[in-house]
Amino acid sequence: MTLKTIRLELARNPDFPEGSAAHGYDLKAPLDAAGHLDADAWRTQRAECRVRRFWAGEGDRNGELIHTRQGWAFSYEPGDADDEAIYKLDRHLFRTGEYVTITEPDGDYHTFRIASVK
Repeated sequence: MTLKTIRLELARNPDFPEGSAAHGYDLKAPLDAAGHLDADAWRTQRAECRVRRFWAGEGDRNGELIHTRQGWAFSYEPGDADDEAIYKLDRHLFRTGEYVTITEPDGDYHTFRIASVK
């Protein structure tokens, strides 16, 4: 299974009425033919399933795509204190224009638009 590079950009919200291409994530993950996350391929390619969080005014954070008892998340350091949960990631269709919700460790959540899948 070939890994895809998925770019997520902050969707419109009260702070960013037009959304923001300067806030988001670049994710490498395996997708099946329909565009859903391929969990079986993730198990065999887990070390290559990486994420880069970019946020204007902050340094980039590099981490990995993980699966926990609570579901899918981005993790940047060992332990779960910094994990960012991804709402129903296994059900998402990764296609340009679709949306994904990510919850920060403090409980705040943001919606991101899928800007590209390559």
